[in-house]
Amino acid sequence: MRDAAMPLDAPPAARGDRRVLPITAHGLMLERAGRRIIDNVSLTVDGHGISVIMGPNGAGKSVLLRLLTGLLSPDAGMVRWAGRRADRARAPSVGLVFQKPVLLRRSALANVRYALRAGSRAERTRRAGEALARAGLAHLAKSPARILSGGEQQRLALARALAPEPEVLLLDEPCANLDPAAAAAIETLIRDARARGTKIVLVTHDVAQAKRLGDDITFIHDGRIVERAPAGGFFDNPASNAGRAYLEGRLLID
Repeated sequence: MRDAAMPLDAPPAARGDRRVLPITAHGLMLERAGRRIIDNVSLTVDGHGISVIMGPNGAGKSVLLRLLTGLLSPDAGMVRWAGRRADRARAPSVGLVFQKPVLLRRSALANVRYALRAGSRAERTRRAGEALARAGLAHLAKSPARILSGGEQQRLALARALAPEPEVLLLDEPCANLDPAAAAAIETLIRDARARGTKIVLVTHDVAQAKRLGDDITFIHDGRIVERAPAGGFFDNPASNAGRAYLEGRLLID
């Protein structure tokens, strides 16, 4: 993740181009109930690896993620996918998994197949089965999603998001409320997606998880990006007082 640099008036890509990277945000602002949740944020999501967005509760991490996906519209500023406005035609190139899995009242296999729009039913079933196998859920393919454990449901949500082979996968606290074993299984899936070439953006407040997974860190406080750095540099020697206080477990005071 780096500072926004791509011209926002870049020429449209060729018809049928499903690229979304770089995802570029410029001057984003969002207010709710008189409070500025996102305050003049500019950044670019591009390249490879795992970019971690972290900060204290209420910092604006999850809201920023929703702005990048187009689920929320900013009060000011703009978001571009590969130089163009976000659009439904390219939505399969952007995977998104929330803290609480949002699943259909169908089988595990049907949940994943639903995310696959191209190809015959047989082809989509085959690809859905492969995605479930990578998530360690092949034996639960026919099980209703609602009866799976919390960890299994989150792995199913990840399998569904990854099945269309997205260019970028955005994760909002995917291991929150999971036990260590379930969290480890999710982290394995994240690493596998990274190895397969998917760009990952991970929102987390878990410092240990950020250290294990992150290639670079974007630290947010009070709706502003306070610091951006390679993961090693951020954790070894944070440049901001807010980042240092956060890593030391001290209360952040404006």
